Amino acid sequence: MSEKTENVNLVTWELHETHPNLVEPLRESLNKVIDPEIGMSVLQLGLIRKVSIEDEMTKVYMILTTPFCPYAPAMIEATRKAAQEAIEQPATVDMGMEPWDFSMMEDPSALDWGMY
Repeated sequence: MSEKTENVNLVTWELHETHPNLVEPLRESLNKVIDPEIGMSVLQLGLIRKVSIEDEMTKVYMILTTPFCPYAPAMIEATRKAAQEAIEQPATVDMGMEPWDFSMMEDPSALDWGMY
């Protein structure tokens, strides 16, 4: 296993089990949604906690790094659009209220870059 793989904390979604062929296109699309304040994608930050498909609707469950994020509306809409385009069906984003912390990041080595 490479060092890069060992340091990655990928979140597994329901989508991995039900529609594994859609995981990579969705990850590619969501990786383009950037938190403008932090400069990292919603995937890198670990903000996308669950993804499922129910009744021909993509459902994304997302949290924010802070409950008072000034960019929340724009990030939520960008996440919804990215999911909708990647999976080619309507998408919704449900917001979670659990607190975010650094351990949720896909690549905790970002801490080594002096970001926090």
